[in-house]
Amino acid sequence: MKRPLIPRVVAGTVAAALACTALASSHREAPFITQQPKVDGTDFYLFNSYENGRAGYVTLIANYQPFEFPQGGPNYYTMDPNALYEILVDNVGDGHEHLTFQFRFNVVDNGLAVQAGGKSVAVPLVNIGPFSATSTAAQNVMETYTLTVVRGDRRSGQAEQVVDAETGSATFGKPFDNIGMKSIPNYAAYANSFIHNITIPGCNKPGRVFVGQRKDPFVVNLGETFDLVNIKYPVEELAPPGVNARNLAPNSLAGYNVTTLALEVAASCLTAGDPVIGGWTTASLRQARVLNPDPQSNKSAASVGPVAQPTWASVEGGAWNQVSRLGMPLVNELVIGLPDKDRFNSSQPRDDKQFADYVTNPSLPVLLQALFGSAGVKAPNVYPRSDLVAAFLTGIQGLNQPANVTPAEETRLNTTTPPTPAGSQNNLGVLGGDLAGFPNGRRPIDDVVDIELRVAMGVLLTPFDGSAKDPDPSSDASRQLRYTDGALPNPADYLTVFPYLNTPLAGSPTSSKD
Repeated sequence: MKRPLIPRVVAGTVAAALACTALASSHREAPFITQQPKVDGTDFYLFNSYENGRAGYVTLIANYQPFEFPQGGPNYYTMDPNALYEILVDNVGDGHEHLTFQFRFNVVDNGLAVQAGGKSVAVPLVNIGPFSATSTAAQNVMETYTLTVVRGDRRSGQAEQVVDAETGSATFGKPFDNIGMKSIPNYAAYANSFIHNITIPGCNKPGRVFVGQRKDPFVVNLGETFDLVNIKYPVEELAPPGVNARNLAPNSLAGYNVTTLALEVAASCLTAGDPVIGGWTTASLRQARVLNPDPQSNKSAASVGPVAQPTWASVEGGAWNQVSRLGMPLVNELVIGLPDKDRFNSSQPRDDKQFADYVTNPSLPVLLQALFGSAGVKAPNVYPRSDLVAAFLTGIQGLNQPANVTPAEETRLNTTTPPTPAGSQNNLGVLGGDLAGFPNGRRPIDDVVDIELRVAMGVLLTPFDGSAKDPDPSSDASRQLRYTDGALPNPADYLTVFPYLNTPLAGSPTSSKD
């Protein structure tokens, strides 16, 4: 069986970087975050922009709010006005943030009313007629946000406002969720009008920002995976001839949307001497919250006016408390043990040595051997996996490792790697010979599930050479198996231009052509 054609300097350690993670995107990955879906980060993407004419730019995407049901009215998926959402960049390699992009949201109920029997009565719906970006009279709920860039420590560094490059406004509009074509006739065009060109203080090139609902880009056979990997052909070799085992299962997230925070920034404005940057996203809440026992803001239905959401929380105070963290995909879901999942979400990359045991002795290969040992699956028997620790926390030497690196879990991108055009991208990333793909950053098309399954089981470990020095010759055949969850990304599901994630599914699919 042929091995992927990638440089040896990469092949020797890329397995280590991936073997620590596996199987499902970070949807509901820790006990506490299941109670706070508005601040649940689902995916983080970091890649060199491949839209035509955008050479030299980097795209950073943080997705929040898992399992947004398109028909989820009458109250759709606004962001939390009392939360702080952040995209952080380490451009030195020391595990600390050096650039932080902070998003804060504002949601207002306009108090639209109708005459009912001579009385003006507030309506229960988010809109009372069709609306657009320029005609909002029928739109009852409006959402805006601000964007701040912080240099240095995210809490004590130098904070400056990002503004619209055309208008100079520090307030950006956010498109409403895709209710359906009767409410928003051409949603794709409507949403595109909320892509803003931005001026970033300290950056001599304009960037772009988009915040809004998108179709969930992650692809995974979620239900069967968590049912003890109840997959028909968990390795391609088990499938009958002519059957593509990678494309047999439905994508469990195909019917859902997410909320996307997307930035495009010139690479020169993100780097600091070294071309490699690391990135991750976090969400934080205030430590204290006092609920309003009587949240109705205006007792008289006849005089309802604009009201800021949420009306329940009357007091928010104390320091910011980080409750969600996501860098490399899947880490907290299937690597970190259940007792430490909330602690991981509150931690910083620079402190990741506290979770080293989960990496040096990964449980996933052992579990897969227990489930599929009769099919020839055998976990690499090499403990402790100190080689995995080094690569997982530092990036891959010769690919995306900073020159002076401190071990820290981040998605790392070499900004000098030429982007692969959309039509030529290999969804197995580096394993498929595409050095612009995962784990050198992460693009929407990258099938991190199949990549990580294969590498976790040792596909890039040195094959048994017959010498007595080989630590585990019995697992060599297993290392060559092509593991899969059976769900395959489809390039048609993604855009080839910013913000790269596709138009969200409409809430009234039988009448929508979007």
